[in-house]
Amino acid sequence: MRLAIEHETVYRYDTPVARSTQYLRLTPKSAGRLRVIDWQLELPAPASRGIDAYGNVLHVLTLDMPHSEIRLRAAGTVETDDTPPQPEADDGLPPAVFLRDSPLTLADATLIGFVQDFAAAVAADRQAGLAALMQALAERMPYTPGHTDVATSASEAFASGRGVCQDHAHVLVACARLLGVPARYVSGYLATDHDHVASHAWAEAWLGTGWLGYDVSNRCLAGGQHVKLAVGMDYLDACPVRGVRVGGGGEAMHAVAKVSAADQ
Repeated sequence: MRLAIEHETVYRYDTPVARSTQYLRLTPKSAGRLRVIDWQLELPAPASRGIDAYGNVLHVLTLDMPHSEIRLRAAGTVETDDTPPQPEADDGLPPAVFLRDSPLTLADATLIGFVQDFAAAVAADRQAGLAALMQALAERMPYTPGHTDVATSASEAFASGRGVCQDHAHVLVACARLLGVPARYVSGYLATDHDHVASHAWAEAWLGTGWLGYDVSNRCLAGGQHVKLAVGMDYLDACPVRGVRVGGGGEAMHAVAKVSAADQ
């Protein structure tokens, strides 16, 4: 499946920002089911490119002059394998790294109690047991925009009984780790006809032979419609844009992502 992707993010500030630094994980890399055909970033100034601790492509954009707006645009064409999803080989870090707790995936007593019902199933068949957990979470936490934000933890979202893809990914990651399964947060894009936004998040779990993606919001395994941007312990490690600034007062952010079938 060949997909064309356009993703624009605009930050506007009440008063000029004296200086800012943005950490951009907006560039996919060819690996596993994904092949990047072309990709470009349009930024207000040159950015340095590198690879972060999790193997993600990272651009660091620093603006030292006063500014009241930052406009970031990523666009390109990728090709994905739309055959049935299969675990993808290890890509660097030891999977056990992703057993650690992280700020947004800490589990409380309620979440610990919930996941125990799936311990036997996951121990018997990790892939099928996690799929059953995914379906149960989708029932327990219907996709509901507007009730959580980027600082909402897995336990808080689970307690509320609702959330968006980010919350679903955090809760599944937290549950998998409680069951002894390495799991990580994934940010990326989704080609879909549904109402969920095309900028997306899901979880990946280590099945012993490779990583397999679980998309709670869409109740499916991550396949040819999913385009991976970055992975990490949670949202804070893998979000497309994260930054710091001096000045600016209030901030308004607008982001839109469009994913469509590309001409072959």
